[in-house]
Amino acid sequence: MRSKQFFKNLMTIIITAVVTFSITMLWVYGRKGNQEITSVLGNAFASDTLVTKLNLIKNKIQSEYIGEEVSEDELLEGVVKGYVAALGDEYTKYFPKKEMEEYYSDTVGEFVGIGVQITLDKELNEIVVFDTYKDSPAEKAGIKSGDVIIEVDGTPCSGDDYDTITDSIKGKIGTTVKIKVKRKSNQESAGTNEKTNNQEEIIEFEVKRASVDIIRVSSQMLENNIGYIYISSFDGTKVAEQFETEYDNLLNQGMKALIVDIRTNGGGIVDEAIDIADLFIERGNKILVAKNKTGNEEITSAKKDKKITMKTALLVNQYSASASEILAGALKDLANNVTIIGATTYGKGVIQTLYELSDGSGLKITTEEYYTPNGNEINKKGIEPKIEVKDQSIFLGDLDQENDKSIQKAIEILKESQNYIEK
Repeated sequence: MRSKQFFKNLMTIIITAVVTFSITMLWVYGRKGNQEITSVLGNAFASDTLVTKLNLIKNKIQSEYIGEEVSEDELLEGVVKGYVAALGDEYTKYFPKKEMEEYYSDTVGEFVGIGVQITLDKELNEIVVFDTYKDSPAEKAGIKSGDVIIEVDGTPCSGDDYDTITDSIKGKIGTTVKIKVKRKSNQESAGTNEKTNNQEEIIEFEVKRASVDIIRVSSQMLENNIGYIYISSFDGTKVAEQFETEYDNLLNQGMKALIVDIRTNGGGIVDEAIDIADLFIERGNKILVAKNKTGNEEITSAKKDKKITMKTALLVNQYSASASEILAGALKDLANNVTIIGATTYGKGVIQTLYELSDGSGLKITTEEYYTPNGNEINKKGIEPKIEVKDQSIFLGDLDQENDKSIQKAIEILKESQNYIEK
């Protein structure tokens, strides 16, 4: 039987790249300022030298190119992508309209669909359900990790359709989509199903599309009343809200100490990390210092009274990046009840601004560098833990207390602090 852990292992290499290089958008701007950006790009592309060169290339392609024909719009999008890519900044990127829609929905943490995460099994050329989001239409319908999607709305599909399958599954709120999957017969089944000769079931689900909130925060109670909160990403506009809810739930269960886990958290929206840091820091203290191109500083300070005063361990690793480092840096400098455990973080100390242009396309551009409250540089240096735990591997959210050295060290330290308090 295919398992969720199997697919997490399968995607390890992909996730490693994505987590440190793609999940980097920190500030979201709407259409404000579009005219300025559009005019700047327009002026650049309207220069005599560039126009002459592009026309020469265009004429050569039209007269001599023998490959598959590409539309003028696609060629123009390629020009813009190349213009931005020439900056050589891995975090600055241009998104055509379709890519912008997908990126924005992923970043704000909600989208219209059924709530499945899919991956490609290259060996079998199959589209496989990696996971379903909690409380999503897919989860409620009974779609499970390991299901192989073989048909959408009556149209057969295979691994060849991996890049386009999400377009078929997404749609307007309230409409339905029929998903046919192949499942090992020893898995629990739901929906309409039939068995095949090779001990597999073909199951069809009719799922109503809805706005799906992506849950980035989960929690559980460990031994000695130590609460554990895992933040997978700061993408989404409700991460801080989810964190505070999980914290309050653990508090109601009798939590005496806390572990916050941001290992392999590649970042996301700055405000979400700041709002969580605000729970640990006294009102009025700096949380973040950001500097723009001209050297002007923008200081973000705590707006609330300190809420979390209990002993806390913050777990980080070399894949904790961006907004994760904002949180780690602020707590290291200002939260005397927090001990940082793990490996030095990734070292992405720059902020991107995401602009939506008037045609629906987008520009994500590096606009600021940020520093810890004490003025320490993060970019290409990272945040050093107070207690180093070697042999850090990629952590994907499946907690294994017996073999997790960082968890073991955190529990050890927090138990000592509890004993001291109880005496």
